[in-house]
Amino acid sequence: MPEVELGGIRTRYEVIGDGPPILMFSPGGFDASLDNWTTFGRYKDLGFVEALSKDYTCVVYDRRESGRSGGRLERLSWPKYVDQALALIDHLGFEQVHTMGGCVGCTSAAMLAVAQPARVRSMVLFSPAGGVTYRAAQHKRFTQHLGFALEHGVAAVVEHARSTEAGFSKDPRVSPWAAALRSDDEFAKTFAQTSIERYTTIVSGSARLLFDRDTVPGPEPEDLQLLDTPALIVPGEDLSHTRSAARYLQECLPVNEYWDVPVAEQTPEASVARVRDFLSKY
Repeated sequence: MPEVELGGIRTRYEVIGDGPPILMFSPGGFDASLDNWTTFGRYKDLGFVEALSKDYTCVVYDRRESGRSGGRLERLSWPKYVDQALALIDHLGFEQVHTMGGCVGCTSAAMLAVAQPARVRSMVLFSPAGGVTYRAAQHKRFTQHLGFALEHGVAAVVEHARSTEAGFSKDPRVSPWAAALRSDDEFAKTFAQTSIERYTTIVSGSARLLFDRDTVPGPEPEDLQLLDTPALIVPGEDLSHTRSAARYLQECLPVNEYWDVPVAEQTPEASVARVRDFLSKY
């Protein structure tokens, strides 16, 4: 599987199929690897990549600090995730792309459209993450991680991350940088030497700015309201993917289609057909 350095960060990606390109922002929170489209939760049954690649060029990739991609010890932010996505489509030579986000990947898709609206033909926002409970859970995870680092030191974060395969969502002690710590010895060495004061600032700043509201995190509502990018919004219905989050996007985005069906009726056949129908218009 190809890898390319984008903005100094190693990025693993895969291009599947032929036709108009779709840049696919993986589900899975801080473990947003390209494999999640075929192995994670509902998505392994929905089969979007296999189905859509028959008529589209599906671009899947490991978000920075996920899968086999590299990372950088800095305050994490949605614009930094967008920088990686833009660099990838530039590398592949795509002037415009459809986008599709699953879970918190919806935030990255929306942020890309806000940052570069001329580059996004349409966006599919499938089961967007967000809500009061979701924000609280994210902040709790960062707080638990910082408590571990303050008690045991930054080097202990590296040691623990490299001793397990668990992700940040399952074990907050490993940090949001766990995947990069496991795949890059030099990064792990530099990480371990970081002062606890500096590390505390990076972690606390990441939590505060990534999860800044009790709905879909990331884009400002006024920026969404000014977008002309067509969107298909497909709601989830659990505490991390609330219907209120999907309705928020419906309220903010001027050009949208809202697929108002419960998750139980979002079968693989129905979901693929609905996404195909939407994409065919743009």
